Formats: sequence, C-alpha cells, structure tokens
Amino acid sequence: MNNLEEGKKGTEGGPEAEQCAMAAYAMEGVAAAALRSVTLRVQQAAERSSRQSDRVRVVAVSKTKPVSLIRQVYDAGHRCFGENYVQEIVEKAPQLPEDIEWHFIGNLQSNKVKPLLAGVPNLAMVESVDDEKIANHLDRAVGSTGRKPLKVLVQVNTSGEASKYGIEPSGCVELVKHVSLGCPNLEFCGLMTIGMLDYTSTPENFKTLSNCRSEVCKALGITEEQCELSMGMSGDFELAIELGSTNVRIGSTIFGPREYTKKNTN
Repeated sequence: MNNLEEGKKGTEGGPEAEQCAMAAYAMEGVAAAALRSVTLRVQQAAERSSRQSDRVRVVAVSKTKPVSLIRQVYDAGHRCFGENYVQEIVEKAPQLPEDIEWHFIGNLQSNKVKPLLAGVPNLAMVESVDDEKIANHLDRAVGSTGRKPLKVLVQVNTSGEASKYGIEPSGCVELVKHVSLGCPNLEFCGLMTIGMLDYTSTPENFKTLSNCRSEVCKALGITEEQCELSMGMSGDFELAIELGSTNVRIGSTIFGPREYTKKNTN
C-alpha cells in the first residue's frame, strides 16, 4: 500500500480524520521544500567560504517528529538523520530504510549504550562523547557486537554554560587522545559543540572549537581535513559553515517546530 492509499484509508473516520490526513500531507510537503531550501543555503554558505558544498554534511534532526515525516524527507533524497534520545531512535530506526545514516547527538548515558547499538544496527556516528567513561562503555559495547569501529565526535563545551554537556576546551586534547589511542573499537572523527541559544557568542564558540581542532591535530599529527567540526544548527548553520563546519545539525528549519507531547528520556 502506498502513502496515498494509506492516507485514504485513514480518512474513513470522517471529516476530522480527513482534515488530519490533509494536514499531515501538507506538513510533509513543507518539509521536503524546506530540505531543498536548506541544501541551497548550505551551498551558498560553502561558496562564500570558498569550500565545496559536498564537504558539508547536513544531519536532519528528527527529534519528536513522526516516522511518516522522516520518511517523506528520506523520499526527497536525504539519508542522514539525527536523534537526541535513545528511546526515540530505537523506536524509529527499525521502521525506516536501512540505508539511513543515523547520528546520535544527545547526551548518552552508560546504561543506554547497549540498547542504542542493539536497536540501531545502521548507527553511523555518536557525536556526543564527552568523557572517558562513556568512551570506554562505547568501546567495550562495540567490541562485543563484532561490528566495525564506530565513528565518534568529542563534544566540547565551548560556551562554558553549566547547563551544557561537553568536555572543557582545556581537556579536549587528552580526551581525544584517550579515544584515539585507548579505544580500538571507536574511530575518532572530529569535534562537536553547541552554540549559545541566543547566539550572542556563537562566533566565539565556533572559533574556540576551531582552535581545539588545531590543538588536536598538532597533538595527534593529523591534518585538519581528518578532524571534522560539527557545529551549527537551524539558527546559525550558515555562519558555522563560513567558520569551517563540516557537519550541521538542522531540525526545526526542516521539520518545523518541535512538539513535546510526552516526556522524552534517554
């Protein structure tokens, strides 16, 4: 049964059901159009910084959004999606195509590592490794599954906000060394940060992450091209790209405002 047939079947409940179905189709159309707009803006931002747009990955953050809406964005050609909560990603991933590259971008608790890996075989990356403990848990769990090394980013708290997760910039190099040299089942790929919510110090946050990359590359003897920068979200992704981001996490600009109908937990 195709989507249209499913929609027709869903309208058998009467006018209210039909209105809900029409609203769902309208929202899905908006999401596809929004994805095209984001893609264009990414290309333009890359051009302004004399970079190739295909070197910038767009992670469509589907937090709180239904599988039907994710599928519509998938059908528009997108393959990289991100989730913040283990419960959500393990529920959604089995209902969607296996060629999706899932990024886990939220705070990861040690007791959720095994459920995450077991529930999402096509997990491509964990962007939020922020201490040795979680790195060790991931390393052991990946090793026990026999899967290939898992790509990870080290999350850095560049704004100094107590409410945010992430290693302090001063501890970044040591954590990266631990992941790179002490966790054979993890593949260190770069750094991640979250800018200030009101964007007042976002450029400084991004420049701090860039400085951390320079220190990491020097310490590990690698090139900057070997160390990704995941920075930039819906409100600041163009600036992030201009300042060197290779990975932007975009949610509401693609999917619309989030609706918290129930409490999400890791």
